[in-house]
Amino acid sequence: MSNVAAILLAAGRGTRFGSDPKLLARVGGRPLVHHAASAAVGSRADPVIVVTGHHAEEIERALEELPIQIVRNTAFMNGLSTSLKAGFAALPPQSRAAIVLLGDMPMVEARLIDALVQAWHDMGEPMALVPTIEGRRGNPVVLSRDLADQIERLSGDSGAGPILRGRSDVVEYPVDDPAILQDVDTPADFDHVGGNPRRS
Repeated sequence: MSNVAAILLAAGRGTRFGSDPKLLARVGGRPLVHHAASAAVGSRADPVIVVTGHHAEEIERALEELPIQIVRNTAFMNGLSTSLKAGFAALPPQSRAAIVLLGDMPMVEARLIDALVQAWHDMGEPMALVPTIEGRRGNPVVLSRDLADQIERLSGDSGAGPILRGRSDVVEYPVDDPAILQDVDTPADFDHVGGNPRRS
């Protein structure tokens, strides 16, 4: 078992997407959330923890054949921070860090996850490792378990950004993979990832 886990955040409401559950819309014949989950499963990160909330049962059914650990976030209405906290709380004792993925980023592949985890090790296991492209920060990020107490104090609809800002122990890691910036927020965004905003 790896000492870096994967936490996939898949609990949000996706309000900018409309009334249909965003993470179940189809990309390449599969639900949007399935892409990030499959990438995590195909990587060396272990275990793969998927945090569900909004439309939890449907999302869990969409991922039922994958070897993942489901964590239900009953407080998902209170924002992204609650999902990050739920994922970190589920880390097994041997996990020294977690790579945090977003369920609406279907272009992220296992090789990128592995490269970021390896870079985190190679750079002395900093408090966080954040991928960048042309100076812009993206996702997924590797977060040290040492941030657990600060993550537990987060609130609202923010991820780890507020606790990483301005820290000298956060490493920016340049990559040439635009997937780190390619998320899906609206139906129009599906044009960029080759998907269909309809679930059928």
